[in-house]
Amino acid sequence: MPQTRYVLSKALARHLPAVVVINKVDRADARLEEVVDDTYQLFFDLDAKDHHIDFPIVSTVARQGRSMVGLGMPGADADMAPLLDTVVATIPAPSGDPGAALQALVTNLDASDYLGRLAIGRVAQGTLRRGENVALCHDDSDLPPLRRRLTELLAFCGLGRDPVDAVTAGDLFVVAGFPEVEIGDTLADPDDPRPLPRIEVDEPVLRMTFGVSTSPLAGGDGAFLTSRQIRERLEREVRGNVSIRIGPTSSPEVVEVAGRGELQLAVLIEAMRREGFELQVSRPEVILREIGGIPHEPVERAVIDVPDGHVGTVTQAVAPRKGKVTDLRRGDAGRTVVTLEAPARGLLGLRSLLMTATRGTALVHQHHAGWMPWAGELPHRVGGAMVADRTGAATAFALDNLQKRGHLFIEPGTDVYEGMVIGEASRPEDMVVNAARAKQLTNIRTHAKDEAVRLDPVRRFTLETAIEWIADDELVEVTPKAIRVRKRHLTESDRRLAAKRTSRQP
Repeated sequence: MPQTRYVLSKALARHLPAVVVINKVDRADARLEEVVDDTYQLFFDLDAKDHHIDFPIVSTVARQGRSMVGLGMPGADADMAPLLDTVVATIPAPSGDPGAALQALVTNLDASDYLGRLAIGRVAQGTLRRGENVALCHDDSDLPPLRRRLTELLAFCGLGRDPVDAVTAGDLFVVAGFPEVEIGDTLADPDDPRPLPRIEVDEPVLRMTFGVSTSPLAGGDGAFLTSRQIRERLEREVRGNVSIRIGPTSSPEVVEVAGRGELQLAVLIEAMRREGFELQVSRPEVILREIGGIPHEPVERAVIDVPDGHVGTVTQAVAPRKGKVTDLRRGDAGRTVVTLEAPARGLLGLRSLLMTATRGTALVHQHHAGWMPWAGELPHRVGGAMVADRTGAATAFALDNLQKRGHLFIEPGTDVYEGMVIGEASRPEDMVVNAARAKQLTNIRTHAKDEAVRLDPVRRFTLETAIEWIADDELVEVTPKAIRVRKRHLTESDRRLAAKRTSRQP
């Protein structure tokens, strides 16, 4: 799983010891030896050293509270003591001196409606006490440390957080009162402010824009519509989500949002949608980085678990996206695990494509794998957009004629407006169509004219498939009740002017 590789790679970089726990060993299809081999292979893939691979293995049946050291089935009278003893024996105890000058590293952030931004971290040495003055050391050495009184101090107790008077070296803490705090900052003794080595947060690799909905149907579903409300919601997200960055654009009604991946941004949009926001978002684009004077783009590693008969489907799908298969091995019975690397923008839309091609049997996991020189243009979608030319309700008569020219996204009775995308054309060029055209009433009656209209099933967009499908000149309109695709410029004349401006640019 991507999160397993990511967290383990960070632990190995800090030379932290590991304990491997194999759970559910009581199942009839348990594969203890194979799982251990896969675990060793994972460590090898992450360039682990010899002392990293010398880890203890514990077999458990967690549901029944049984464990044992080594591979096997825990006895009926076993408990979780072997697992706890192994952790205590393997993981080193805190080495900080509680009586030394305070040094506490901030490793995570959270947000509270009552306390504001919360700093979460671990005390390296010294003692952090409520009511005492502390210094916040930033990464900029030119700025003096901020000195404030610590008014709120929490400690972790089980799954909750309880107020405490003090935490000592080795303890985790949660403090409030520093809205300027960032990951990697140090809470230090104000009389001897010595910062700890910073930890760096991985930079975002994708960005997209969140803006106020300018659709003629805006305001019909949501409760939060203005740019101020959207910006405040994004600022609240940034307080606790360190991998999200927001920035200004040329328009005050549009905010640029950068994140670690397409799925993370889609989750944020879905959360805002469920909270009652209406907004329009653009297609994700990669964030380039200059390395040695050459523009580089992010690379994604995808691990795809598919039935054996669909391995060719995967390779054919990633070949035009500049993807390269790096590993091919057998998975569960009748399945194959394909590992590939490709530019991050080349994998946009790959998940939904494989889900359709494999009839929902593919399992796709992606994670960031570094940077590579710009790979050039990549293919996107095959057909152009069917764009409505007027406002009204879609009719079955009009859609019956339009479905011969492509795939439709809407059903009869759906409200449409000028500039709304109602389908994908079979040709690369965009088509301006009348989806609200009604059948003319005449006195002529024939069998051909009066036969019932038969419409093919429409393609329904989810939020993820919509932002993958749209082109650069299109937007996704998101409301609590609907997901629509539209052009940036609603009228045909505005679209032509925008196309001319784009063609004139060098």
